[in-house]
Amino acid sequence: MGNAPLFHDFNVARSGGALALGRPGPVREGVPCDRGFLRLQTTFCAILGFGAPHAATLTLSPQTDKPLDILGIDIGGSGIKGAVVNTVTGELLTERLRYDTPQPATPAAMATVVGRLTRDLGWQGPIGAAFPARIKKGVALTAANIDKSWIGQSAANLFSDATGCPVTVLNDADAAGVASMHFGAARGRGGFVCFLTFGTGIGSALFMDGVLIPNTEFGHIWLKGQVAEHYASDKARKDADLDWKVWAGRVQDYLDRIEFLLAPDVIILGGSISKAKKRDKYFHYLRTNAELVTATLENEAGIIGAAMTAAQLAAKAEQTL
Repeated sequence: MGNAPLFHDFNVARSGGALALGRPGPVREGVPCDRGFLRLQTTFCAILGFGAPHAATLTLSPQTDKPLDILGIDIGGSGIKGAVVNTVTGELLTERLRYDTPQPATPAAMATVVGRLTRDLGWQGPIGAAFPARIKKGVALTAANIDKSWIGQSAANLFSDATGCPVTVLNDADAAGVASMHFGAARGRGGFVCFLTFGTGIGSALFMDGVLIPNTEFGHIWLKGQVAEHYASDKARKDADLDWKVWAGRVQDYLDRIEFLLAPDVIILGGSISKAKKRDKYFHYLRTNAELVTATLENEAGIIGAAMTAAQLAAKAEQTL
């Protein structure tokens, strides 16, 4: 489903005079994004009283038939990673930088790291950020593996202020799933796709015929008397020093529950466990009714999906001119 529509909440992230714009509705891949988007930003800035947007916030492609290159940032409970992405090919155009997530992972501390990463890449332009929480209109509604003070905070505005750039924020598993649907293991797949990320926690992203159903939290279902991600995440394996066979048994318990609740056509396992060197240690123990595959984009998925979402919102804004 390479050109599948995705749906996103309306979001405005202000940085000085800069805005990141989007609204509910389908958007499509590969739509030209030129100076029309800057004109749209200017119009919204005037309506909302923010003044003119900074020209530096948009990096316009010299070829008007190409969408923008976007900085994608994947923010997790243990690491914050980022690179500039070609949103047509999914290719990383710069080195992938990684910094440890500060502990405690408070809004101010994490925003500082996001600002540092942006400056270290020399980036001035739109940013897409994958974030480990349920996100509505740029605001974090949950905080499972980050500081609880994030709840109710506008991640979009905090990161925009820290970077001086317009920032679009979405759930981290949703971002990884978006990348997989367009460039990875889910590409070309219809039906009901369940994308699961195993790392510090367990993230979930659901797609029906390529359309994202955002902000699911199936890592937080109850399993074996506890939250599922505390039982079957990769962090749980490490914390309990489980061998791969025992841990695979826990993952099987989790997948059985997912299949009972959702009955997906395809299950894709992503996150740190999708690396080939790890996959070979557990995958052969797993059995599902759905087709079961591992993700192919590994640690780049969240970066690519976040960048792609920001680019699609810019493309959608351009289409409305």
